[in-house]
Amino acid sequence: MKSLFKSKPRTPTDIVRQTRDLLRILQQSDRDDNKMSDLFKNIRDLKQILYGDSESEPVPEACAQLTHEFFKEDTLRLVIQCLPKLNLEARKDATQIVANLQRQQVQSKLIASDYLETNLDLMDVLISGYESTDMALHYGAMLRECIRHQIVAKYVLASPHMKKFFDYIQLPNFDIAADVAATFKELLTRHKSTVAEFLSKNYEWFFYDYNSKLLESSNYITRRQAVKLLGDMLLDCSNSAVMTRYVSSRDNLRILMNLLRESSKSIQIEAFHVFKLFAANQNKPADIITILVANRSKLLRLLGDLKMDKEDEQFEADKAQVMKEIAALEPRDHA
Repeated sequence: MKSLFKSKPRTPTDIVRQTRDLLRILQQSDRDDNKMSDLFKNIRDLKQILYGDSESEPVPEACAQLTHEFFKEDTLRLVIQCLPKLNLEARKDATQIVANLQRQQVQSKLIASDYLETNLDLMDVLISGYESTDMALHYGAMLRECIRHQIVAKYVLASPHMKKFFDYIQLPNFDIAADVAATFKELLTRHKSTVAEFLSKNYEWFFYDYNSKLLESSNYITRRQAVKLLGDMLLDCSNSAVMTRYVSSRDNLRILMNLLRESSKSIQIEAFHVFKLFAANQNKPADIITILVANRSKLLRLLGDLKMDKEDEQFEADKAQVMKEIAALEPRDHA
């Protein structure tokens, strides 16, 4: 007889609503183990709808229902606020759910973007999560996915949090520092026009901190990641005005020449990709020319010895061009 009274299967909408109710209870009261186990099961079910499992692919209609209901009310806010109260498995599942929902479209619209536009303060919570060893990687993963939306990236770039990234990148916990570096890179490379506007408006303080805290850091990994990211930024045609300004500074040139002399081959190679912009600049200021001429023989020797592990025609061509430029330089009187 039992089979006659099977309960109706829950829809994705039902599961989101029940999850939201359980999160509200968790937020307002002490831990109730029964309620917690219901919540953990619901979070697992939501993840399965979005990602599928070994037996079935995700169903687009179910994903759309889930997404629509999730962003109808403040479910995302509740998930972010309650994350520290969940166990590790549920935290991981919730992080993956939030990441997936940033990409889900409902009737060709990214509704996560519309929701975040009116709830940008949630980014403050996610960024501050880097200060908590337990929460940093979960909040960091959520933050990177949210940055996919231009409106979010614009908010974070313009916020006081940008200055904190320079300190977070140097946190002693390797995994957290690496996560911060990944988020920082995403912020400074994904949305070209937004990044170009940010760098132009904030050039002075940003590159002062970038040089002193990252390129001149005592930490090898920080220096290596920073010089690689610097190359990615300056070689992007959207940032041509910023690049021209950067390569007209003798202080910047000195830092890059020091990086060229590093014992690490990978730092030398990445530094070369930025250094070649100084050499290629057809409107070099007189003090840049003076420094290059004064260090000509050392630079030519150093560049001559610089080799990629695998043969790379483009690298060799760039290097030959840079050496030719430096060899042909004539000292110029300061204007």
